[in-house]
Formats: sequence, C-alpha cells, structure tokens
Amino acid sequence: MSVRKFLLPLSSSASGEVALHTGLMLAKMWNAHLLVLHIRVDSRDVAPLAGEGLSGAMIEEMMTATERESGSRALGLRDLFAIATEEHDVLVGDAHLGRNEASASFATVVGREEEMIAFQARLADLTIVPHPQAGEDVASADALHAVLFDSGRPVLMAPLGRPETIGKRVAIAWNGSHQAASALTSVMPFVRQAEAVRVLVSDEYHRRGPSGAEVVEYIAHHGVTADCVQFKSIDRVVGAGLLAAATEFRADLMSMGAYSTSRLRQLILGGTTTHVLENAKLPVLMNR
Repeated sequence: MSVRKFLLPLSSSASGEVALHTGLMLAKMWNAHLLVLHIRVDSRDVAPLAGEGLSGAMIEEMMTATERESGSRALGLRDLFAIATEEHDVLVGDAHLGRNEASASFATVVGREEEMIAFQARLADLTIVPHPQAGEDVASADALHAVLFDSGRPVLMAPLGRPETIGKRVAIAWNGSHQAASALTSVMPFVRQAEAVRVLVSDEYHRRGPSGAEVVEYIAHHGVTADCVQFKSIDRVVGAGLLAAATEFRADLMSMGAYSTSRLRQLILGGTTTHVLENAKLPVLMNR
C-alpha cells in the first residue's frame, strides 16, 4: 500500500493556505504528486439563477462580473501555489510524474464544483480539503461531502493551523462500523510509519462490530504495536470526548468513519462526525 497522488481542491486563498501547506508536506513525505485543482464557475450557470424580471443586459452584466471574479480568484490561487511550492522546494509540473520525488501541479477547470471534485477524487489516493471553519465560504464543507458521498475514496480535512508534523502519532477512532473499517484501511500507510498509534473506543460510540482490542491485533499483523484506550463523552457529547482523547495522546493525525448514522440525522440532532468537522484542530482522515 502506498500513497502516490493527492488531490487538493481550492476555492479561495483565505481557506486554502493551510490546506496547501498540508498537501505539500504530505507530497514530500510520500514522494508523491499533489494536484491542486481550482474549479471556476461557468458564467452561463448564472442566467437560470437570475430569475424573472431581469433584462438581458442585466443578466449579461452578472455573467461578466462572475467571470471577472472567477478569473481574479484563479490568479490569486496560482500566486499562492507558486509561493508555497517554492517555500517547500517541491518540483512543479506533470513532467515529474512517476518519479520518486515530490511534485505538484495546478489546474483550473470549468464546471459544477461538487461534481468535478467527486470525479477527480475517484482517481486520487487521498483528497485534502481545507478545514470547514477556515476562511469565509462554505465550499470546503461542500468539497468534503462530495468526496465522502460520491467518490468512494478517503478525504483528509486539513487542520486549522499549519501542522509541524503529520502521521507521527496516529489516533484511530473506532466504533466497529464499516465506515470505521474503511477509514482504517486508508490510514494504514500512515500507521506503518508512525512512531505511536492509539485506538480510541467508547461504549457510547460503539456500533455492532469488532472491538478495539481486535483492531490492535489487526494492526499487529502489519508489524505495528498499538494500544487501545477508552474515552468518555464530555457533557454527553461523544465527539468532544473523542477529540479530547486525541489531544491527550498528542495525535497529529486521526482517522474515523464518517456518518455511521445518517447525515440528515446528524444535521438535525448533532453527531460525532458533525462535532469533529466543526471542532477538530488536527488533520482528520475520513471514509464512508
């Protein structure tokens, strides 16, 4: 198992700086390629949203403004990409594909953002998205859910601040579900080279399925020693207890299954995935 290609969809510089830093760190860690993807809005999609009562001239003006803003955003992201790749000393361009060295490329495409991200993520070992609480737009959360629900691939939520390390101390949130098992498979390349690994379990979090002790045994088959620790909810919030346990372990990466209860239920009543998305500060790898 190896990690050779990362995808990083970016929509704005405000939310993308830390995610780009994270992606380049991972590219260097694995001597992999990072594709930074910016999806521009098709100005023709603005017309159906304009509604009735607007003249053709007004709709044309809106389309022109959308195109201008989209172009300006793309230029800003290209500048951010150039600065970051120079800072990390990462080769730029597709000519370096397949070599045992870190590289990165920047691409701009036009289309529906969630659809394009899901399509591209299907051919990436891991997709990195900015933290949903970073910046001022909701595109990061939309990108994360597009990968989770429509790509069949793992997604890594970047931390809020620049990480110093990723994957040296790995926390595995385990509740026995197939979503958790899928996340475990995706995090195993990191587990194999980690300095410390901890499986986090809770009676309040667990579903029908293998126990945390069985996960420790499974990891041992891969030549890695891990321990298993019970955590308790904080103020009846399981996600808060999980994040506190990861912090106590000094984890710099956590994996978890996402939405083992329905997303709609979590949106209405809250849930562990929702709490982690809103409150985690460390990188979190998720699968469904």
